Amino acid sequence: MKKYLLAFIISLNFGSTIFAQEQPNVVVFLMDDLRPELGCYGDPMIKSPNIDRLANEGVLFQNAYAQQALCAPSRMSILTGLRPETIGIYSLFTPLRSKYKDMVTMPQFFKEHGYTTVSVGKVYHHTTDDTESWSIHIPKESNSWVKPENLALIDSLKSAGINGNGPAFECADVADEAYKDGRTANHAIEILQKVKDEKFLMFVGLTKPHLPFNAPKKYWDLYNREQFNVPAKLAPKDMYRLALTNWGELRGYYGIPSEGLLDDDLTKELIHGYHASVSYSDAQIGKVMQALEELDLRKNTIVILMGDHGYKLGEYGAWCKHSNFEIDVNVPFIISRETSYKNRVTNQKSNALVENVDLFKTVAEACCFETPSIEGKSLVPLLDNPNADWSKGAYSLYPRGKNTMGFTCTNGEYRYTEWWDNKAQKAIDQELYLCKQNYMEETQNLAKDPNYNNEVLKMMKLLEIQFPLDKRSSYPQNDK
Repeated sequence: MKKYLLAFIISLNFGSTIFAQEQPNVVVFLMDDLRPELGCYGDPMIKSPNIDRLANEGVLFQNAYAQQALCAPSRMSILTGLRPETIGIYSLFTPLRSKYKDMVTMPQFFKEHGYTTVSVGKVYHHTTDDTESWSIHIPKESNSWVKPENLALIDSLKSAGINGNGPAFECADVADEAYKDGRTANHAIEILQKVKDEKFLMFVGLTKPHLPFNAPKKYWDLYNREQFNVPAKLAPKDMYRLALTNWGELRGYYGIPSEGLLDDDLTKELIHGYHASVSYSDAQIGKVMQALEELDLRKNTIVILMGDHGYKLGEYGAWCKHSNFEIDVNVPFIISRETSYKNRVTNQKSNALVENVDLFKTVAEACCFETPSIEGKSLVPLLDNPNADWSKGAYSLYPRGKNTMGFTCTNGEYRYTEWWDNKAQKAIDQELYLCKQNYMEETQNLAKDPNYNNEVLKMMKLLEIQFPLDKRSSYPQNDK
């Protein structure tokens, strides 16, 4: 009784959008390297029926952005409600708790407020990070291949002292559970059965479509490889010289050339594998969603799907993420309120500029909690009115070494990036691109075109709202 009274009292502080009711459960599907190219986002080729169904049950954000296009810092930002420049960790090598013992994370906050907190699969990048904040913690598994010939290849590489991965893709005629995301879904379902009578916050971290693009054959069979187009292998004209990388993440897989562009056949093979991996993960989401229904939990469970960052599939002749381009920071983001929610909005798309850092505040408000002092912005008003007036910009960054940082923002029409020299304390280059939201491929840096001077000035002012000139060189660097 006290719990429900407390929820009612707290709800009064948030205005009319929250009603006195039982605090909901929360399930977050956090997906790795997922582009916002799904059926619900208008992609005619991808097979994503379960994600599409979830979008029909809630609000889909068409302009959602990660704060950095790299797994570890992006996930830290999501789980703390703080931006990378506040945390100061920009690489894959530094766990959050190695630098911040007392920082209040989202699972810690919910655990301290009576929720059972669950992490299944890849949630933080580092499997041992923040483990005390989870009531139940089943980390991601390491092995990604199942074919005997590939396992033998990996063993032979190790025996030869070669520190490399197996092939970049695998198609095996096996059950879903043969690969780790299938087992992650099964673990999530088993835990739901155990915690169904408790209040819970569950993160389900699906590793696909991250490399290697390994998925059961039936998901490869959903696609005809000849339908895939090979993107133009040209870098944007007049871009900053460090704006792209040599996509070393893919280079580390067996069979990928150590330098140069990929040929068209290999490009299509990888694109095919990526699509198969998306459909494989979509099927695992469907299994967990079915379990919520069968356990009678969906009526009181908020379900969220989000990507940690975007991904390049040969665009610009490049691969993976690691940049400030639209294609690397634009992500899918879907929120579906519990089915019992009185004013639940469904099958709506919002054009509001939102960010992954908004998750913590959004979920806390939806659960009638006051959050600690964090960044981001609660999206609850958009769940009630997807067309509400919202933020003027969305912000990301990416470093190039310790002395150069790329600060970027979009207003929905343009993407503007300034490359900043920390030693000289000045901007050393600018980029301005038209944002093609349906294709997300910038081709021409317009910053030096005098016809766009007004747009450059406007975007400079927008960028400085989040990244003031006098603070840029003082952002912490807390990496090892």
